[in-house]
Amino acid sequence: MQIPYDIVIIGAGPAGLSFACSMIGTDVKVLVVEKSNLESISNPQADGREIALTHLSLRILKKLGVWDLVDHAQVSPLKEAKVFDGNSPSLLNFKSEDSSIEVLGYLAPNYQVRKALYQRVEQADNIIVMTEAMVDNVEYHKTYSDVFFADGSVVKTKLVIAADSRFSNIRRKVGIPSLMKDFSKVMVVTKMEHENSHNNIALECFDYGQTLALLPMVGNASSVVLTVSTDKSQAILDMSEVDFNAKITQDFKGGLGQMTQSGERHSYPLVGVHAQTFIADRFALIGDAAVGMHPVTAHGFNLGLRGQDILATLIKEAVSHGQDIGSKSLLKLFEKKHIHLTRLMFFGTNGIVALFTNDAPVMKQVRRFVLKFAEHFPPVKYLISNHLTEAKQNKFPPF
Repeated sequence: MQIPYDIVIIGAGPAGLSFACSMIGTDVKVLVVEKSNLESISNPQADGREIALTHLSLRILKKLGVWDLVDHAQVSPLKEAKVFDGNSPSLLNFKSEDSSIEVLGYLAPNYQVRKALYQRVEQADNIIVMTEAMVDNVEYHKTYSDVFFADGSVVKTKLVIAADSRFSNIRRKVGIPSLMKDFSKVMVVTKMEHENSHNNIALECFDYGQTLALLPMVGNASSVVLTVSTDKSQAILDMSEVDFNAKITQDFKGGLGQMTQSGERHSYPLVGVHAQTFIADRFALIGDAAVGMHPVTAHGFNLGLRGQDILATLIKEAVSHGQDIGSKSLLKLFEKKHIHLTRLMFFGTNGIVALFTNDAPVMKQVRRFVLKFAEHFPPVKYLISNHLTEAKQNKFPPF
């Protein structure tokens, strides 16, 4: 029986496209299925989101040949990160000079990375991207799977990879349960200019009733992320620019001088998801379909990139030895290498969110104690910094 595609990837977001890039230069025939139109993935527009790339993620993007396609003029190094708790003096500070790494990471516009990923895929002869198409179901057979499309057509493949968001429909169709955490919060994000330099320092302020973050962009500009309860989000979105500028300037206590909105305000509801398992018969989950993170640790994209890299490496090894790329043993090894870290990050992040957004008097005291302990106990800072940057203490030039 002829199987036209070795792998069908459902979803042309960052995880799906990065996995497709990992297959460039192999004999693996790949079909990427995306429900949106070609324009939206080939020329994505600014969506207000900045990706905090770890050192590991940067190495992977370079290996994929994607990093050179990103506009480096829009990439900002992250030299320091400060975490504040309300109006207390409690502070947790991470500096690149505290370790052997030159910077903590790099901030790049989400749309720029997505555009570069598509440009790389477009160069490949072994990858076909099918847009405005939806997968309705997947049916497993011993040596292949049938992929059923909404228009009634069917494609056979050796392996199906779902990368269709944290609300993955196909994940549910193949019978993989997931834990979903609705934080009942909305993240409002926009680009803002400011009078004073950010000095490439990221800020995370766990204020009472809201969380405010600043991600340093190129020049005297930053991505400002305001997280509030869902019932308060519309008022923030409807606020005039004058009032919004005044609010954010005051919320940052004037430390950056007058702040002025220079980008569109975008909003994103916060829902975390973790699949119970990352695999089924001839089926694997990557990206947000496997684990959708709360953005407070800025690790969602990085986990997705790491997961696809693990799976792609195993598949290329199997191809080189003439083995079945959809075998149960290969998929189990992928899950074993990836799922434990994602659980640690998912539940750990949710714990941080629960602690630092609880404004009860007792919890405020706990929050301050935690920050003071972490700040003044070097081994804890070292472990957190090394884990967040994924640098493994190796220096390398940024570009």
